[in-house]
Amino acid sequence: MQFLSDNQAAVHPKVWEAMRAADAADTPYDGDVISQSLDQAFGEVFGRECTVLWVATGTAANCLALGTMVPPHGGVICHREAHIEMDEAGAPGFYLHGAKLMLADGESAKLTPEGIAAVADPIRDDVHQVQPHAISITQASEYGCAYRPAEVAAIGDLARARGLKLHMDGARFANATAFLSCPPAEASCAGGVDALSFGCVKNGAMSAEAVVFFDQELAATAFYRRKRAGHLQSKGRFLAAQLLAMLEDDLWLSNARHANAAAQEIVASAKDRLMHPVEANEIFLRCTAGERDALSQQGFGFYDWGDDAARFVTAWNSDETAVARLGQAIAGL
Repeated sequence: MQFLSDNQAAVHPKVWEAMRAADAADTPYDGDVISQSLDQAFGEVFGRECTVLWVATGTAANCLALGTMVPPHGGVICHREAHIEMDEAGAPGFYLHGAKLMLADGESAKLTPEGIAAVADPIRDDVHQVQPHAISITQASEYGCAYRPAEVAAIGDLARARGLKLHMDGARFANATAFLSCPPAEASCAGGVDALSFGCVKNGAMSAEAVVFFDQELAATAFYRRKRAGHLQSKGRFLAAQLLAMLEDDLWLSNARHANAAAQEIVASAKDRLMHPVEANEIFLRCTAGERDALSQQGFGFYDWGDDAARFVTAWNSDETAVARLGQAIAGL
């Protein structure tokens, strides 16, 4: 009964079918028919022109997108709990050749215009200080909370006013969009997002993420950066096939809805243990070491989150019986 991470979930059968169907000779790298269809397919999802690159990991998606926005002497304003700060082993600094992450605060790991300004305003406009060139927000945040369209738009307005680019880490973008019940564009590009890391691996894909550029000028250099970074796979059609399978019939949204619903069932038993609102598929609960041991002994897998908390993550294929048993076990603590 694993609730460690949605990375642990199985690959969706429709993704396997799409990969098998792609197992035929075609142009290598991204010249195949499937890869060439990504721009149009994602354009239909977001209702606007976009350029899409496949990559194998979310880390690569985030860093390749930010690399188009930020020079080596520049900075990226992000939340201090952001994945690019806490969980990517310095990859942004590596891919951006030394660019700095500039850490801001905000409730539930979400940025606000005020929090961004608090970081940017004290910086002098001279060569002795790192100048911000981009903002990176996470949809849903590291604590599973979704930016409302108005919140994204407010940050987008600030970015444009200050001449900054806006990146969105969407490792769980599907879960956020499903929670918001709004068009995908309203949760992202309509608010001024220039590039989105559109996550699929956590949501049923095997090894494919999409970098969706809404700013076409940024996209122009991304292809070269992907090759230089070692992410231009020779049989890219297998990654493209996964992405198209996720988009077909809105599989990405139906998978996310299942994961979100499972999380809500567990939350119903959490009472006053909740540390953050549950708006996607992550649950953070106050739990003592003894309580965590009790849950582990009953067969539940999850992550300890500091000394007095635990994180549980549901997935597109979370088993209904396991979800019900976890809710009962939490209620019985």
